[in-house]
Amino acid sequence: MTRRWKKRSWRKIMGVAAACLLGLFVLCVAVLFTASGIWQEPRYLEPWKKTYADAYPDPRLHIAAQALLAPNNHNMQPWKLKLDPDNPLVYELFADPARMTKEADPASRQMMITVGAFLEYARIAGEQLGYASRIEFMPDGAYEENALDASMAAKPAARVTLTKTAPADSPLYPLLFQPDTNRLPYKAQPLSDEQAKQLSQVESEAQGLHVTLVRDALQVNAISQYAQDAAAVEAANERVMAESAALFRANERQKNKYRYGFSVEGQGTTGILKHVLQGLVTLFPGMNSGKGAEERYVKSANESAEHTPAYALIESAANDRISQIQSGMLYARWALTAESLGLAVQPMSQVLEEYEEMAKLREKFHAEYAQHGGTIQMLIRVGVPTGEVPRSMRRDVSDLLLP
Repeated sequence: MTRRWKKRSWRKIMGVAAACLLGLFVLCVAVLFTASGIWQEPRYLEPWKKTYADAYPDPRLHIAAQALLAPNNHNMQPWKLKLDPDNPLVYELFADPARMTKEADPASRQMMITVGAFLEYARIAGEQLGYASRIEFMPDGAYEENALDASMAAKPAARVTLTKTAPADSPLYPLLFQPDTNRLPYKAQPLSDEQAKQLSQVESEAQGLHVTLVRDALQVNAISQYAQDAAAVEAANERVMAESAALFRANERQKNKYRYGFSVEGQGTTGILKHVLQGLVTLFPGMNSGKGAEERYVKSANESAEHTPAYALIESAANDRISQIQSGMLYARWALTAESLGLAVQPMSQVLEEYEEMAKLREKFHAEYAQHGGTIQMLIRVGVPTGEVPRSMRRDVSDLLLP
């Protein structure tokens, strides 16, 4: 009796312990998911819906509602629109100085490339809607570089005049609604000759812009090493890393509130794992800073570089603001064309950044790869994707409007 009683008691204790552990596990999961904001509606994804722009009968806003899906530096979406009150087919596009990333992009070169990407997306969206775009760059004159913030706020980067035409279906238009950057490793297979041929046919209307596609294995490995070295330099720069960390949105509440910056989706994280990571980072914010964050950043950059079959470089003869904008327009069209060919792209901008710690590596890279004696505006990895990536946060088009 005693032995049987002990056995029953032990089973009862084990059952209670198992129930307690299960309850604790459920509680932890509930806390994680609540911290992540799993029950919140992701309003930051609304602009990705093709029907989103239909709410805006003004063609300028309709077009802008799709152009804001353009690739952009640090996902800052640094665009401002001023609608002409006297002409319903004219708008001005400003670079928003409040959205500068002065540590990573002290010369605001990447910011102007982002302006160009918006204009190219707007042009493609306009053609689909039945409007041709005539673009005037810097219509009120060049920025005053010694007072750049104030000058950007006062002077438009471009003035766009729309002209009604017949709608024209573009094979690139549906791709506006797909994620523009894929940071995952790419397949080892090289680009086909046909893919390379079609990419080489993407040209800019501007003079002095060149795209070079690098497929040779030795050259690809050499550029990958530059990308890895640049990531190490950036990771060691506390100012740049702190700037990026401040733009990280840890959970659904923050993503709905800010709708720009970085999130765990940037590395392709989706589903339940996304909410587990978001919950952990929300509860333990130190996970997103310090040595561990630097190591993860370098590891991710290295993995991307090591799984890249080709690179493209966009070079401009000049490095003025108009050339930077035109480089962004060319990049947007080139990247969309690559996606239409079943390829994925990712800008690898670190080695081109202009802060002091990157200067030596940047100069060396230009000396070796600036084939036309100009400025390399973009370095892009390109290849066949190993998987799909989620869409990033986007602001509401109304947030872009200037009074």
